[in-house]
Amino acid sequence: MNQTTNNWAPMPLRLMLGFAFIYHGWPKLFSAHQQTVGMFQGIGLPAPAAMAWIIGLVEVLGGIALLAGAFMTVTSIILILHQLGAMYKVHLGAGYNFVHITGMGPTGPVFGIPGYEVNLLFIAGLLTLLIGGAGAASVDGARMAGRADASPR
Repeated sequence: MNQTTNNWAPMPLRLMLGFAFIYHGWPKLFSAHQQTVGMFQGIGLPAPAAMAWIIGLVEVLGGIALLAGAFMTVTSIILILHQLGAMYKVHLGAGYNFVHITGMGPTGPVFGIPGYEVNLLFIAGLLTLLIGGAGAASVDGARMAGRADASPR
């Protein structure tokens, strides 16, 4: 691959992960905040009301940072820690498989809590961005280009 292709390679990953984190964080802050507090209470998180706000903000702000390609090192580390926490506290007991069928109902399968498969996929994507950087069309890329332009010759 040439350098131009390498620079654009992280973009689909940034866009997908960014959208996914915003998608999961938005309800925690707005449309399903009280349900999130109840769920956090049920799984034994300390200070569930505060944690609903904190985790929602981490997901939404982290998703925005991913979309913008901003602060990839810090953003990736925070979101990896977030995924490890979600995996340990919520998904580990359901096993690996994302699709966790617990039985059959009158309309078809009954699904339980998803396994940790998607947590691992998110972590792999975040590690890729952590190691490889945000790439082209990113805040981080623009900051690096600005530093290169400002360096003495």
